[in-house]
Amino acid sequence: MNITFHGAAQTVTGSRHLISLNGHHLLLDCGLYQGRRKETYQRNLNFPFDPTDVEAVILSHAHIDHIGNLPNLVRQGYESPIHATYATTHLTDIMLRDSGHIQESDVEFVNKRRARRGKPPIEPLYTKEDAKQVAQYLVRQDYKYPFEPVPGVVATLVEAGHILGSAGVILELEEHGRKVRLMFSGDIGRLDLPILRDPVLPEDVDYLIMECTYGDRSHDPPDQAYEALQEVITRTVDREGKVIIPAFAVGRTQTLVYYLHQMIEKGDIPRIPVFVDSPLAINVTDIFRAHPECYDQEMLVFMQEQYGSAFGFDLLSYTRSVQESKAINMLDGPAVIISASGMAEVGRILHHLRNNIGDSRNTILITSWMAPHTLGRRLSEGQKRVKIFGEKHKVRAEVACINGLSAHGGQDYLLTYALATRNRVQQIFLVHGEPRAAMALTEKLAEVGLAQVHYPAIGDQVEI
Repeated sequence: MNITFHGAAQTVTGSRHLISLNGHHLLLDCGLYQGRRKETYQRNLNFPFDPTDVEAVILSHAHIDHIGNLPNLVRQGYESPIHATYATTHLTDIMLRDSGHIQESDVEFVNKRRARRGKPPIEPLYTKEDAKQVAQYLVRQDYKYPFEPVPGVVATLVEAGHILGSAGVILELEEHGRKVRLMFSGDIGRLDLPILRDPVLPEDVDYLIMECTYGDRSHDPPDQAYEALQEVITRTVDREGKVIIPAFAVGRTQTLVYYLHQMIEKGDIPRIPVFVDSPLAINVTDIFRAHPECYDQEMLVFMQEQYGSAFGFDLLSYTRSVQESKAINMLDGPAVIISASGMAEVGRILHHLRNNIGDSRNTILITSWMAPHTLGRRLSEGQKRVKIFGEKHKVRAEVACINGLSAHGGQDYLLTYALATRNRVQQIFLVHGEPRAAMALTEKLAEVGLAQVHYPAIGDQVEI
């Protein structure tokens, strides 16, 4: 039996890991790679394996870097089950349809500019119609209930605490009478995050595929992130500016809305309008409302005993139409504008950045890790001139970064997670992390006696 690392290997995006045994092939995640545009297109379009050979897919959660290439997988011949938790299947369908729409609309916008310059048009990576085809293969699985995705594999999903429906994947593998217990962490959440339950630690595993996004640093506690968010909003309001927040539609947007709701109710920030300008984030929020089985106790108490819905209050507006989105730009005075995408690469956030980046009263607030070569990364690194829709803009707005809102475990919790395996684990494979993060975590793991750590490169295959 072997594992081949086809994505999120020595980088953070494009999660794809192929498990092969007994002549069968099981794919863990099928995410989009994000980076330089030309490289991104080719890496996402061309699979290094035959999709028709894969007999099952298991999804850890519904972020695009873990599910976003499913439309290409299906378009290229995949016709087998795609297993995930109930909430993840619900989210995956709308996330992919939105991704297909964005692929089409962004290419349309770019092609207009290319036509004016006499350049040939480009094709979208996939279409909304391609994305719709995935839903027929989605199979709901409950947490803690074993199922058999392919012969010789029994899988169990456990809470990962990262986003709604996120899961760690435990695989009981058997080949030629030999049994191996493997766990794929997916993206590991954190303790005491709002809304979600805490992650389940691995137990009695022989091999661990573990993310290491923040392997080189720990996060501020959630309460400090709350205070930092409050400070950013307060100082921006004092100068009559707007706070523009690129935010993932799944998880980050709902956490921000939850925090802002609390701040306004408590009087921690002025009563200013808050806009969630993302049709996808609005649809996702509806799904959050539909899955209270994923909430932690604090969230349930907040909803039941205090303010009813955690995702709605009098100053909050959800804007679906293009006309409503454009109207936000005409607004005078302070406001908070939350819009997708999280890495500021596509979607409505680009229009808000273009319209507000040149005003020193405003703040662009970065609340998550940003992949290399994305607009979000360039802003977080402090670049003074950036391209938006192919045009250069001078960055006059304040750029603030808050790391305590991350839904990923920091170095301290990743160590706790790995240490839970120390009595049995034979090898830990670090994925979903840049080299600096992986090397730092590898050193820390060695210090606590976990020396069998491997950081696979893209395409590496290992026998287990």
